[in-house]
Amino acid sequence: MGRKVNVIGVGMTKFAKPGESEDYHVMAGKAAKAALADAKVDYKLIEQAYAGYVYGDSTCGQRAVYEVGVTGIPVVNVNNNCSTGSTALFLGRQAIEGGLAECVLVVGFEKMEKGALGSKFDDRTNPLDQHAGLMMKLQGFNNAPPAAQMFGGAGREYRWKYGTKKETFGQVSEKARKHANNNPYALFSNVLSLEEIMASPEVFDPLTRYQCCPPTCGAAAAVLCSDEFAKKHGISNPVYIAAQTMATDYRSSFDEDSMIKMVGYDMAKNAAKSLYEKAGLGPEDVQVVELHDCFTANEILTYEALGLCKEGEAEKFIWDGDNTYGGKYVTNPSGGLLSKGHPLGATGLAQCTELVWQLRGTAEKRQVPNAKVALQHNLGLGGAAVLTMYRV
Repeated sequence: MGRKVNVIGVGMTKFAKPGESEDYHVMAGKAAKAALADAKVDYKLIEQAYAGYVYGDSTCGQRAVYEVGVTGIPVVNVNNNCSTGSTALFLGRQAIEGGLAECVLVVGFEKMEKGALGSKFDDRTNPLDQHAGLMMKLQGFNNAPPAAQMFGGAGREYRWKYGTKKETFGQVSEKARKHANNNPYALFSNVLSLEEIMASPEVFDPLTRYQCCPPTCGAAAAVLCSDEFAKKHGISNPVYIAAQTMATDYRSSFDEDSMIKMVGYDMAKNAAKSLYEKAGLGPEDVQVVELHDCFTANEILTYEALGLCKEGEAEKFIWDGDNTYGGKYVTNPSGGLLSKGHPLGATGLAQCTELVWQLRGTAEKRQVPNAKVALQHNLGLGGAAVLTMYRV
């Protein structure tokens, strides 16, 4: 075991629609400054910075960090698809845990364009091509965005396997909108009824428009430090990272002709098992969860992968209200990717920010009562699943 890693500062910008945001470095600078102010730490004490983004040039991280100061520190640029923000957090945590630094800054940002997730697969030679090939083999290829075909196909497979109602998927989105209504940082805060969600245009069965996360612009940041640093600077009772794991694809992602496996189920399940072992805690110890609900289908699959309910029981879990206030867990109190928005590089750090606020008891109208243990799940196809457990 390495050293204890504390999250002493967090910050984020309000998420915005493409075309309505500031430039990436301005958003990133604001998030980083907010995290530093929250930590009450001068930027001169930051020893390393990790900057996560998906769309941009190779040293956008430097441009973003230089908004805060130009001090010559190492700046590491990180790109791991939709799990980029948590991957940057993973690296920053390793630096503190391994004794390589005492205090680091982690920032994630994205300035996206309209339709950024809707282009068809091309001839890129990266591991995601394997997902594309399997998708076309199993589902055919139509005009829906590739990501919607992948996760919609997984939702369709789940329905075939368990007889799940289409309305169950819509119910996840209704919950997300209710939660986002209390989040001033969310892109969509207007409440939608289940009927409105189900009546919205179909994207890829069983997904309708309001069951798909939107391209989003925004930034979020966190300041991490060692126990020694925290004590030296008078920081008492900070939120800390109890455990963190990352898993990438297993052969099952490609060899089992399963859309559910292809979109990261086994990655999440195995990462969760490892996380619980490292933390010495189980899902029953968790009160609040921020998970990767890029599509309603993935939230349903992730409940089971994380052990929040048994396999095949997500429908009952949802209709019993065990995924919201008054139930067993509050999942995505922020509104999640579905309603808060999904700026790829910022998402993992926005999840971190929300959970730190929850554990501090400063989440205002969306505060989860008596939150002591929080769980984060951030997924990127290609693939990587990063899970983090936070405690106070």
